[in-house]
Amino acid sequence: MQVKNFLILLSSAVLLASCKNGGLFAKKKEKSEVTGWNYNDKNQGGFQVAKSRDQATGPGLVFVQGGTFTMGQTEEDVMGDWNNIPRRVTVPSFYIDRTEVANVHYREYIYWLTRVFDPEADENNKKIIDAALPDTLVWRSELSYNEPLVEYYFRHPGFNDYPVVGVSWRQAYDFCLWRSDRVNEGVLMDKGFVAPQSIQGQQQENNFTTKSYLLGLYQAQPGKGARSKKNPLKTPQGTPRTNVTFEDGILMPDYRLPFEAEWEYAAYGYINNNPRPSLKEGKRGEELITQKQVFPWSHNPNGLRDTKHGSWQGQFLANFKRGSGDNAGVAGGLNDRAIYTAPVKSFYPNGFGVYNMAGNVSEWVYDVYRPLTNLDADDVAPVRGNKFMKMYKNESGEAEVDSTGRVKMTEVTDAESRNRRNYQRGNVINFLDGDSLSLASYGYGQTTLVSDKSRVFKGGSWNDRAYWLSPGTRRYLEEDQASSTIGFRCAMDRMGSPEGNKRKTGNFWKTRKQTR
Repeated sequence: MQVKNFLILLSSAVLLASCKNGGLFAKKKEKSEVTGWNYNDKNQGGFQVAKSRDQATGPGLVFVQGGTFTMGQTEEDVMGDWNNIPRRVTVPSFYIDRTEVANVHYREYIYWLTRVFDPEADENNKKIIDAALPDTLVWRSELSYNEPLVEYYFRHPGFNDYPVVGVSWRQAYDFCLWRSDRVNEGVLMDKGFVAPQSIQGQQQENNFTTKSYLLGLYQAQPGKGARSKKNPLKTPQGTPRTNVTFEDGILMPDYRLPFEAEWEYAAYGYINNNPRPSLKEGKRGEELITQKQVFPWSHNPNGLRDTKHGSWQGQFLANFKRGSGDNAGVAGGLNDRAIYTAPVKSFYPNGFGVYNMAGNVSEWVYDVYRPLTNLDADDVAPVRGNKFMKMYKNESGEAEVDSTGRVKMTEVTDAESRNRRNYQRGNVINFLDGDSLSLASYGYGQTTLVSDKSRVFKGGSWNDRAYWLSPGTRRYLEEDQASSTIGFRCAMDRMGSPEGNKRKTGNFWKTRKQTR
């Protein structure tokens, strides 16, 4: 009996050992289809491959499934600008903010800057804070009384959820950079890869930025999750890895300003006009690409609300100026319930679930303005404003951070681009419109107000007539200027399936049996 028990124990021990060493019941490791070696196996090289996963939706964003649409003019060009000639383009899938950036969001940004770059400690820090503050003087006008808005619009809690204005394109661009870093730092803290940080301890160049962290220029204290044996990230030797790489699928792409084509596409919300596609492969929406609607709402082209949804005819679908001297309607029945701006979640969202893509405030987009970009730009992801950059490296070949903690970047030179086939210049803002080959010139301040600093804004505002509410209309302003009618929202690139999360990519068929 003792011999029998001994044999049972011995066989159990052998079985357990075989499991630990990749035996019969060990979890099967994923293999490379090009070498046959195991991934994530310290005994076969230790090449780490993260499990395929869908991209997480960042805070405040909604998914916009890409597609083709007619960009540009959808009604008579009453302004005679000839700057939005219709053209069909394709927009890749992306994410965009559900709402415009509100005062409370921008105040959070200013708060963080003030804590990290203490203006009392350094004169240069004060310059950083001053450069980020919105210009509240945009509310002033020679023949109106707007001083209360100058003093209180940005600061009073009654305006917390109203869109921030007085922000230049450059300030909006910097806000997107800051937001990217705060979101990714929060993700690392939530997952335990970075110890909870105190912004009091992050001064100037020592503050977290995503790029400096990935390059190893920012040394974060590892959190409990990174030191745990359950940490899914491993070194080639199989020990827990404390630093996260972008290949791990944990960090998010950067927030940025939406491109003009993206903004216009998201504003129309055409997906609302197609039958909802099924999650099952083969069940797709119809390709209804013939709509030429004028405004972001499609079911009520006259702009009045549908009584089926519990509202009444006569209430507007956007915050705009109905006519001369009529910015709100009559007391007791204000047609848009706003004199100036309205809260960022006012009115119905469109087909993509995005609010106020018409009216309230116009919005900055990324693009540099040129009248005929619609004709020149690529069919897919059209944009003007590219200035190709690369990481700056010192004499030792190492990357560096500046006084704000950001990785130093420098422009790609024409000499570096000369032998390429897909581009030959580093700065292509003027490509085909303003360069020597185009024979076009813009005498800024003499014959035109167009320059390389002219940025497009879209969507119409609380002080605009209905014409400007059409997503196809476009205007421009210098990137260092601001207005009481212009705000912004952020966007983010989409990684993976263009149809969204939990969907396959491409068309799939069962593998056919080979015949000899």
